[in-house]
Amino acid sequence: MMSSEKIPVEFCKGFNGLEKVVLREVRGSSAEVYLHGAHVTSWKNDHGEELLFVSSKAAFKPPKAIRGGIPICFPQFSNMGSLDQHGFARNRLWSVDEDPPPFPTTSSNKAFVDLILKTSDEDLKCWPHSYEFRLRVTLGPGGDLMLTSRIRNTNTDGKPFTFTFAYHTYFSVSDISEVRVEGLETIDYLDNLQDRERFTEQGDAITFESEVDKIYLSTPTKIAILDHEKKRTFVLRKDGLPDAVVWNPWDKKAKAMVDFGDDEYKHMLCVEAAAVEKPITLKPGEEWRGRQELSAVPSSYCSGQLDPQRVLQGS
Repeated sequence: MMSSEKIPVEFCKGFNGLEKVVLREVRGSSAEVYLHGAHVTSWKNDHGEELLFVSSKAAFKPPKAIRGGIPICFPQFSNMGSLDQHGFARNRLWSVDEDPPPFPTTSSNKAFVDLILKTSDEDLKCWPHSYEFRLRVTLGPGGDLMLTSRIRNTNTDGKPFTFTFAYHTYFSVSDISEVRVEGLETIDYLDNLQDRERFTEQGDAITFESEVDKIYLSTPTKIAILDHEKKRTFVLRKDGLPDAVVWNPWDKKAKAMVDFGDDEYKHMLCVEAAAVEKPITLKPGEEWRGRQELSAVPSSYCSGQLDPQRVLQGS
C-alpha cells in the first residue's frame, strides 16, 4: 500500500484521549466521529476547509456533551419531557457495531462507520425502556456526509415507547448576518422564544439579526443554507424527519454559555433535522429510521444574487 493512499476508516485518539473514528475520501474530504455521544465533530471538504462549527471552548469531558458538530438528541428534544435537556444519547459512550444488520445501500462507499447504543442501567432509571440505537456515519465520494439512525424498541414487557429526535447540526458560517436559509418560506413554526406559540414564516428567505430559536413544522425534505461571504451553500436533505429547528443564540445567550465563546454566535448556525411536533411511537420489535445528508456546494451567482432555486429544485 502506498503511503499516500488514504485509509478510509481509522480508529484513533482525539482530545483528552477520547476514542474517535476518522473517515477519509479519496479526493480529500474527511469526517471525525467521537464514540462519546456518537458525535460528529468535523466534516471537511476536498480543500480541507472545516464545514462544521465546534466551539473553541467545547469540553471533551464525558459525560458532558460536546458543544458543536452534530449532537444527537434522543430520546427527547430540548426540554420537551422529563429528561435532561436533549436526552442522553449525546452523553453516552457508544460502541462500534461489528455486526450491523443489512443496510440497503447503493454505493460502494468505504468511508463509513456503524455505531450502536443499547440500554444501560443508568438510562433505565430515567427512561424505563429497552432500545437499540444504530447510527451509520458515511462520507460519500463527493464529500457528502450522511447520518442514518435506526432505533428499535427491544422492550420485553410488551410496552411501546415514544421519543422525539434531532440531529443538532452546527454549520460553520463566515458571518451570520450574511447568511440566508431557503426552503422554509410560508411554513408554520413554533417559536421557542415565545412559549412555543405557533406562527407562519413570511415569504422571504430567513436572515439573522437577533436570537432565533424556532421549530419549523412539516418542512420540505431539502433546505439550503447560503453563506454569502464564503460563496458556499450547504444543502440539508432529510428523510423521516418532518421538522427543522433553526437556532442561533446571539450575544446574550452566548455569553451565558460556559462552553461557548462570547462572539462565536457570529460564526455558526444550527439547522436541525428533527421529529419534534409529533413524537414517534414504536411498539416492541418496531424500528424507526431517520436520515440526513449534508452537502456543500459553491453558490452560483446571478446578478450579484445567489440562485437558490437551482439548488432547491435540483437533484
